[in-house]
Amino acid sequence: MRQPDGGRSPLGHQAPWPPAPGQQVPGQSVVSQVLAGQAGQAGGRDGPVGAAGAGRPGGLAGGRVRVEQDLPPGQVVRPDWPAQHYGRVPRFRPDTWTFTVMGTTESGVEHHWDWAGITRLPRCAVTADLHCVTKCTIPAIAWEGIAAAEILSAAPPDGAVTHVMVWAEYGYSANIGIGDFAAGTTLFATAVAGVPLTPEHGYPIRLVVPHLYGWKSVKWVRAVEYLTENRRGFWEERGYHNSADPWHEERFSYQE
Repeated sequence: MRQPDGGRSPLGHQAPWPPAPGQQVPGQSVVSQVLAGQAGQAGGRDGPVGAAGAGRPGGLAGGRVRVEQDLPPGQVVRPDWPAQHYGRVPRFRPDTWTFTVMGTTESGVEHHWDWAGITRLPRCAVTADLHCVTKCTIPAIAWEGIAAAEILSAAPPDGAVTHVMVWAEYGYSANIGIGDFAAGTTLFATAVAGVPLTPEHGYPIRLVVPHLYGWKSVKWVRAVEYLTENRRGFWEERGYHNSADPWHEERFSYQE
């Protein structure tokens, strides 16, 4: 298992390591309450909603992605939402906050939004389960935010792009395939059930990739980097699985 020192992100942040004893780790959150009255199934990792993904059919109902009714292996339902993260919670400063798309873009230039600009993008609602690598699952989370497909449309990647690196405050990062990023259930969430995210859960914006383990759903997102080859992110460099498919229990790198 590779154990590098803390690295520096393209945003100039230092990624600290190792955590202090008893400190929580990022990206493994579950949700505070089970939202009733929503049923169905969510799309799998092999494609957008409506595609056959790892044996889990998908579909849309009333503009919302329907919810998985079965659980990945080893998971159990948990009805609360303990905040789990590594390091301190960043302070949101709307006057200086920016969102950047960089790397191998189609135009060859970076794309930037301020907070007002990102909130003007079209919004969506996705109801889907969240699977934590610690074996907890919360069903039927009513995420609201901006579809990752909107970012791809506004800042298209070059045709050679195969993966994205999602960067957050303090240099935290996670890598996912471009297909996972483009899936119909992937979004940049700003709220749950109409209520803005709390700072501990990623406010003002967090990635949500429901068909992968929760550490891929990066909190406090600041940038997306288009990659033409796969590169491991923060926890992937420290022993977590590169792909993170809960339906195949891809938890740790020794399983690769």
